[in-house]
Amino acid sequence: YGWSSEQTWEALRDQTNAAMVAARERGWEGLCRDQCDYLDDFWHRADVEIDGDAEIQQAARFSLFHVLQAGARNERRAIPAKGLTGNGYDGHAFWDSETFVLQVLSYIAPNAVSEALRWRHSTLPMAKERATQLRLEGAAFPWRTITGAECSSYWPAGTAAFHVTADISDAVLRYVHATGDVDFERNQGLELLVESSRLWLALGHYDFIGKFRLDGVTGPDEYSAVADNNIYTNLMAEQNLRAAADVAERYANEAAALGVTDEEIAAWRAAAAAMTIPFDERLGVFSQAERFTDHEFWDFEGTTDEQYPLLLNFPYFDLYRKQVVKQADLVMAMYLRGDAFTPEQKRVNFDYYESLTVRDSSLSACSQSVLAAEVGHLPACDPGASRCGSLPSYPRASLASRSISSFGAVIFAWRRRRRQRRTRSHVVTRSNCATVTRPSRSHRERVSCSIGPSKRCRPPGRHPSSRAAAHHNTESPTRGVRTSRRE
Repeated sequence: YGWSSEQTWEALRDQTNAAMVAARERGWEGLCRDQCDYLDDFWHRADVEIDGDAEIQQAARFSLFHVLQAGARNERRAIPAKGLTGNGYDGHAFWDSETFVLQVLSYIAPNAVSEALRWRHSTLPMAKERATQLRLEGAAFPWRTITGAECSSYWPAGTAAFHVTADISDAVLRYVHATGDVDFERNQGLELLVESSRLWLALGHYDFIGKFRLDGVTGPDEYSAVADNNIYTNLMAEQNLRAAADVAERYANEAAALGVTDEEIAAWRAAAAAMTIPFDERLGVFSQAERFTDHEFWDFEGTTDEQYPLLLNFPYFDLYRKQVVKQADLVMAMYLRGDAFTPEQKRVNFDYYESLTVRDSSLSACSQSVLAAEVGHLPACDPGASRCGSLPSYPRASLASRSISSFGAVIFAWRRRRRQRRTRSHVVTRSNCATVTRPSRSHRERVSCSIGPSKRCRPPGRHPSSRAAAHHNTESPTRGVRTSRRE
């Protein structure tokens, strides 16, 4: 691609003319053949085959195609929240990109992830300048951006959302783990980890009992803001600090060139070891943030369907001081940092927070569905899958929601139906492609999967309808509170 920010208009015009000449020489058949070869290779690596449910099968492939479409040619640019599917968010990128979209692309199109993270690395000077503006050190990446500069004015749910920086570090670790790209780890990943860890040391402090605290931050839940020790932020920062220390020791010369000392590495490890993780002893659950479980409960019974999403009908001041969750926060922490919780802790936490989460964000249902399946609440998975994985919701759902739903809620919705029908089913993994086989009630409905753009899957006899999903307003399996997300 040619970019107007990097080239003159004359150079862009020359590049366009050259591309047209090359296309004419290649011819229509040649261009189509190149496209088919590219997509054949993608589907061979990325396809998820679901036997017995044509609608979910199409939803999964539709999601995967949009994720590829948005990231395949990003070429050191941000992947916006809506990808190429609409003009929502005006092309801005948020934490959605690293936490949801790159999570999928790391395994099915890693080159796109490399480009996206190299773009983030190129914006480090602006992130360091923003940290200085906030009287901090290191790099404070923006909440909302196109070029790398912060595009939002002050907003408690945005300015204090420092978890964006940890989310980028998490994406770096996942990409390197998936690909083994040590050149990227040494040349770009190291600096991203180092500067983000410097932010956490500057942002946090030790209390009188020696615990490291991150006060006045906002986690993923935008119905809480400027809270102390948000558990998602703290756990992701802990991981960031430990990883920075490990990578800096692995590439000692490169780290020294960035000014990293043994004392600084020791400080990162000490802060990670002393990180505050809020826990409510009375309730036996982890707290989304310090004293969150002391807040008054939101009046769910007195809130009508027409008053959702809450942000359009109630002042943020009222939302901030109540126990109501816009989108998965602690549940998101259990999803990305599952190593920090026992299976029983996950179950108890999920039971408590599911009843508080209204899913006024399309980023919520997909990760909640994954955790619901993990802790054994399979009936909760289908509403989540319907909400973020079925065709009718695509115009409203974000690209990030659809990307993760392809690998999470879709499979767990199948597991739920497996239990209901008491049929024998299995999951077969071949290459990077999961094959799901499940007999239908009356006959074995085989979804023929000839992978490739010219031979896409055609469910026998029917195509998904455009009617709305039928799982809204479903009662919670855990606390009897409404689990549907209303828009």
